[in-house]
Amino acid sequence: MTTDPSKPNGGMDEEFAIMLKYLRLGKLLSHWDKYLATARQGRYSAERLLKYVLEEEYRAKCENARLLRRQRANIPEMLEMETFPFSRQPKLDRKKILSYYDSFDYMTKQRNMVWLGPTGCGKTGLATAFLLQAIDRGHRGYFVTFPELLQELFQSLADRSEGKVLKRYLSYDCLVIDEVGYVEVEPAQVGQFFTLMHKRHKKKTTIITSNLGFAEWGTFLHNGQLTAALLDRLTENSHVTNMKNCKSLRDKLDP
Repeated sequence: MTTDPSKPNGGMDEEFAIMLKYLRLGKLLSHWDKYLATARQGRYSAERLLKYVLEEEYRAKCENARLLRRQRANIPEMLEMETFPFSRQPKLDRKKILSYYDSFDYMTKQRNMVWLGPTGCGKTGLATAFLLQAIDRGHRGYFVTFPELLQELFQSLADRSEGKVLKRYLSYDCLVIDEVGYVEVEPAQVGQFFTLMHKRHKKKTTIITSNLGFAEWGTFLHNGQLTAALLDRLTENSHVTNMKNCKSLRDKLDP
């Protein structure tokens, strides 16, 4: 490699810059001057400098991958655990929620999580916070509402892409299904939903929010046998949080 103080990038020649771009070593390319200055000051041995440069590149790639996973997760609002207003939900067991969050066993042990409670009490925010933690720790995640999921599954029957759609939803390490119970479900959709949950059971983590208690799920699934089997799987290996006594966090307009 030739150098020229008049050139940008600390004298890096164009050919070498092309090589770094091809190797996708963006951090090294953009911080070339910094690394050269560090080497010339003699603060690092050759071995230590090389390790430092590679560690910086590794961290940059990990951060880019994390941001990309977040971008692809279809999350409508990035609601972090640190911003959840526990002070406005005194009847919610903050200590228990944070113990679930800190232990991370919902991912390491493929446990499902179910949040039950009235509209506006924070179920979606908490589900999103757990999903974001999983994504930030290297897992693939996705957010979908129950009506959107049913529509996509039902449409897959018409265009014969059911296997492909199921495979995609089975691939997510952590899947949030929001607003379960807001729509009536056709018999074919009940079977599809049960198949998805059955195949994810104890293999991948599914996080569900619903404004209906388990006893009411039969009112929209309309299949007693499959409802019972579904609830059996959901409660067998899950953290279930009932927020029925929690109040709405949504700001109300003045009359």
